Amino acid sequence: MKRRTLPVAVAFAAAATLMLTACGGGNDDSGDNDKITGADQGTEKPSKPAEPSGAPAADKPDGVDVSLPTDMNLVFDWDKPKDKNEAAAMDDAANYIRAIYRGVDKRTTEDAALVAYSTGDGLKYGRTQIDVRLEGDWTATGTRRHYQATTRSASNSNSVEVAFCVDSSKFYSKEVKTGKVLKSTPSVTDFDYFKIIMVKLPTGDSLWQASKVYVEAKAAKCQ
Repeated sequence: MKRRTLPVAVAFAAAATLMLTACGGGNDDSGDNDKITGADQGTEKPSKPAEPSGAPAADKPDGVDVSLPTDMNLVFDWDKPKDKNEAAAMDDAANYIRAIYRGVDKRTTEDAALVAYSTGDGLKYGRTQIDVRLEGDWTATGTRRHYQATTRSASNSNSVEVAFCVDSSKFYSKEVKTGKVLKSTPSVTDFDYFKIIMVKLPTGDSLWQASKVYVEAKAAKCQ
């Protein structure tokens, strides 16, 4: 969703509740590769085995519907890592992003997909993103591209950091009542760098949940 299309008052409200950090900031443990912030975060629900995130969004990984309308196109342009846990965490990081925009489309913060793929601060972040759009009476349309992904595991193998760039230059807010698409001049504000801490559900076969989300806005390195 393009932040530049949000009215200023709402944008500030959203910014106040986001967990934002620049790369190399205090929350980036770049000096200790096997320690990940949020690695001990608790988890919630369900337990069916995950399917690859490369499958069509209309499929139901983990038995949860993450389908989106045809005009809401989320592209995950990345290669899956060889490590089994990291690959599963990356798949479910994609499902987490889908779950947020499914909530936007369905006009609810309580959709089963968001509960399935997030916990703790990850769940709060997802609900905040949905709430901003509910309050503005917006949905989304266009193509949002996710790319240059990397993964990093904690030593206990129960948490994985999934980091990636986002290009929202062709992804727009759309007024629900009028159908008007809100566009503006492309700029660096269309690019963000995400770090999502994915934690393994203890009772699940291979389900991972987003427990924390860090966002570097206006990420020139992603252009």
